Amino acid sequence: MAQGTGSINSDYKDWEWNDDAGERARLLQSPSVETVPKSGESQGNGLGATSALGAVFIVVNAALGAGLLNFPAAFSMAGGVAAGIALQMCMLIFIIGGLVILAYCSQASNERTYQEVVWAVCGKVPGVLCEVAIAVYTFGTCIAFLIIIGDQEDKSKRRAQPVCIRWYTDRKFTISITAFLLILPLSIPKEIGFQKYASSLSVIGTWYVTAVIIIKYIWPDKELAPVEIPTSPSTWTAVFNAVPTICFGFQCHVSSVPVFNSMKQPEVKTWGAGSSPLSTRAGGVCGFLTFGASVEQDVLLSYPSDDIPVALARAFIILCVLTSYPILHFCGRAVLEGLWLRYTGVTVEEDVVRERRRRLLQTISWFLLPLLLALFIPDIGKVISVIGGLAACFIFVFPGLCLIQAKLSEIQETRAISWWAQVSYGVFMVTLGAFIFGQTTANAIFVDLTA
Repeated sequence: MAQGTGSINSDYKDWEWNDDAGERARLLQSPSVETVPKSGESQGNGLGATSALGAVFIVVNAALGAGLLNFPAAFSMAGGVAAGIALQMCMLIFIIGGLVILAYCSQASNERTYQEVVWAVCGKVPGVLCEVAIAVYTFGTCIAFLIIIGDQEDKSKRRAQPVCIRWYTDRKFTISITAFLLILPLSIPKEIGFQKYASSLSVIGTWYVTAVIIIKYIWPDKELAPVEIPTSPSTWTAVFNAVPTICFGFQCHVSSVPVFNSMKQPEVKTWGAGSSPLSTRAGGVCGFLTFGASVEQDVLLSYPSDDIPVALARAFIILCVLTSYPILHFCGRAVLEGLWLRYTGVTVEEDVVRERRRRLLQTISWFLLPLLLALFIPDIGKVISVIGGLAACFIFVFPGLCLIQAKLSEIQETRAISWWAQVSYGVFMVTLGAFIFGQTTANAIFVDLTA
């Protein structure tokens, strides 16, 4: 079997892994616009030449979308507004930094997906671990998205038919029919660039949901009285209970690399500011203050089912999920494709005839398994508590490893202070990410076992 990186978009001459340290150092020395893209194409043509605004919409949709619903619960778990905002602000620094690092390394290594960047920059072992993590995370996120669809549909059905329950209003049936009619067709296309149109509408829907939550706090209904509003965490470790939810809501890094390379003119300098997730602190704060400690993991479930503005917000959230699911599915399918090509040792050019048939098989298999699990796992909190730790790896660990390796590969006679600062920042990112992953995963397993 060929010892290659498994790059999906590689030329044949680029397929095999290059162990020459000098050439690898030159490759990572200075990512510039003069780097020759793969397959002789312009850098943006591979995924549809998305505009800068379209790329921002896709990344924001992937980062927030359904994750917006969980931020009020994150404030509750963190122990109040002050602790929640402080935690979000600290996370935002690393989130934007990770996006910039990944864009830098993507241009340097001339790779177009998250896992291919890690393969090229960090080597085989981190690359394989990254692929496994992406597969598990995207799979779990697809389950969470389907659960969210079921939750919103259930709440809407209570308003339409508060008493009579028939087979066509059953949760399992409505999730399945929505998935087959809307999600599956959006998941089949080969490229991700087409999502820019649906994602723009989805982002507008996210703004509407945030506005509804804020307005409902300013002018609350009589029955929306918070039972208790925590003002401080019960223990210092309680703050970490909110980390998985925040990571899940802000994690857009896996999809950011293919989106960055789908742009007509990808530029690292403007990427971090342009693609950073929109602030949802106002919505999170207002949702938390409206319901306090009694807020649901999905904040819209806390509102009455007969509230028309909230019902429209639920429709927008379903739209967000419908457009976010294919983005995550694309990233997971890319991992499966890379693993298959590397396992068989076949190049993309030789295997192009069977690509469509294989893509359909991968899509249908990936679609059916999360759907079956979502039908029997009604609590989204259990899913987020597990995959939230993996999200921390994509935000902290792998970007930190890429930054460290990129700086170590530079050929310099002397190490400047800025060089040491960047390496130290990378080490801190890896250490912090590993701690968050270990703590949140262990806590999720312990809670599930003792529940």
